[in-house]
Amino acid sequence: MLKYLLVAVVVGVLVWMLTARVRAPRRGPERGKPTGSAAATQAIVACAHCGLHLPASDAVLAGSRVYCSEAHRRLGMGPGTDADTQPPR
Repeated sequence: MLKYLLVAVVVGVLVWMLTARVRAPRRGPERGKPTGSAAATQAIVACAHCGLHLPASDAVLAGSRVYCSEAHRRLGMGPGTDADTQPPR
């Protein structure tokens, strides 16, 4: 009786190993990682008005200053200042 139980366990382990191999994802591009142009590293800049960090491609430029939006570009460095007349820090 013990001999049949041992054979059943061995057969069960073999079947489990074969089905696990079939269910395993194939080796290739890893899931969740961007591919192509999205994988390229983008430069990150900080808004001169609020300090928000954003990709350089989304930034609004005014002279040598970088802003997160057109509204912050108009506001400049802060209340009563004009970013284009301020010397760069």
